[in-house]
Amino acid sequence: MSSSPHVLRFEARALRQIDEALGYVHARSPQGAAKVEARLTDLLERLRAHPKLGVRTSVAGVRSISLVPYPYLVDDVTTDAAIIVQRFRHTARRPVP
Repeated sequence: MSSSPHVLRFEARALRQIDEALGYVHARSPQGAAKVEARLTDLLERLRAHPKLGVRTSVAGVRSISLVPYPYLVDDVTTDAAIIVQRFRHTARRPVP
């Protein structure tokens, strides 16, 4: 396994979900949104360095990582070429297959 960080890619749905979640939080607390965004950035950097960081889900190949202490999950798939962020969702929402 290579020691260099993997390429990080985002599905359009994940980018939209991140934007919507941060916009929702920002409307209520700009400082809160900045904290969630900083935590997400940190988590994504750790994911690049450690692609198997999340826990396996019931969907083959998909891993999920909690954005603790915030109630969000990041779902990703790791390939030889990249880590693909598929979804970003609030933990109160039902998983989308």
